[in-house]
Amino acid sequence: MRYLPLTTTDREAMLAAIGVGSAGELFADIPHAARIDGLLDLPKAKGELEVERIMSGMAGRNVAAGSAPFFVGAGAYRHHVPATVDHLIQRSEFLTSYTPYQPEISQGTLQVLFEFQSQVAELTGMEVANAGMYDGSTSAAEAVLMARRLTRREKAVVSGGVHPQYREVIETFAGMSGGHIDAMAADPSGAEDIIAKIGEDTACVVVQSPSFYGQLPDLQAIADAAHAKGALLVVVVTEIVSLGILGAPGDLGADIVAAEGQSLGNPVNFGGPYVGLFATRQKFIRQLPGRLCGETVDADGRRGFVLTLSTREQHIRREKATSNICTSSGLCATAFSIHLSLLGGEGLRKLARINHANAVKLADSLSQLRGVSVLNDSFFNEFTIRVPGNAAEVIEKLAARSVLGGLPASRLEPDRPELADLIVVASTEINTDEDRASFVAALREVL
Repeated sequence: MRYLPLTTTDREAMLAAIGVGSAGELFADIPHAARIDGLLDLPKAKGELEVERIMSGMAGRNVAAGSAPFFVGAGAYRHHVPATVDHLIQRSEFLTSYTPYQPEISQGTLQVLFEFQSQVAELTGMEVANAGMYDGSTSAAEAVLMARRLTRREKAVVSGGVHPQYREVIETFAGMSGGHIDAMAADPSGAEDIIAKIGEDTACVVVQSPSFYGQLPDLQAIADAAHAKGALLVVVVTEIVSLGILGAPGDLGADIVAAEGQSLGNPVNFGGPYVGLFATRQKFIRQLPGRLCGETVDADGRRGFVLTLSTREQHIRREKATSNICTSSGLCATAFSIHLSLLGGEGLRKLARINHANAVKLADSLSQLRGVSVLNDSFFNEFTIRVPGNAAEVIEKLAARSVLGGLPASRLEPDRPELADLIVVASTEINTDEDRASFVAALREVL
């Protein structure tokens, strides 16, 4: 094969040199459920024009987010991104794949990261924020590792309201580092007693606000209970626009905030790339993962920016590193920062109020349908409904009617049959009265 220059003899020699019997053994750490046996069901060889036609036909089977009323959230939210954002991130000062190791030629990148950090710190109510993480889920996992280092304890109590995929990433990180995760069962009602789980051996409590099911937990009460036991509170935020109307986690007792910044400046884009946000207290700065950009002056007294703190394994001894994640999604962070700058404080608050109002209108309309009930007593722009029958089948039938009506909870919690009739629904500023009417009419027809 012309794209694989190594011969069979070459590969056998390489495997022998490292003491492995087959190439398959190199993937022993990947679960069998995540592997593909054999080739995909695709033609072995086609011309370029034929490939384009085949792939276009496959893509055409999807209902694209922009082509239908869209009410899917669950950690990836469709918001309006101004055209200015895309224009500005393509400027040469920002559009680079390189880490700003040389400050004298990286002032544009460093300054925008400094502004980004300042915005994240203000949004979250924290004293310091880093230059970005890979995404929200890995940011949450890094928060747990940081809490373990700070408290010298191993157990993390994870709320049942934390996004299931975030919980899986946290458990993967903990499993590879020897930590213990006490994960509570999914609780769409928001009535879990997480405070009762906090003990003298607890390093941190991980709570999402708003929760995966849209509920708003009492962060201050959980923070007080955690601190009384010497534990830290980690607050996860998957919908950053919510902080335009909700109290900042830092003002409610959070010690670490791990968030996803996709909602600002970044379209849904098939799940990525996104940008993780990470903020904490000043006193914890030495255990902060990732990088920190700082402001300084040069030899002539002019304002300048540098990498002040770099505790990744590529910068210092591996055993002293706080993080091995080498991607900070810098361009996505720039998009986030530009969008938030365009909005300003009052613009963000207005955007958040519109989101909440749209969600309230939709929840009120859906609750009028026979057999449909809204589980939430509080929410921002996302809530959970119970429908008669199987929610996953309902969602497929809605899609066939060109309405993307949310995410069935069973898709992320397949082993929980009691969640089979639940749909997590989001409504942002992009949804019109006509969109909501289409959703209600389609759901009435399906049911």
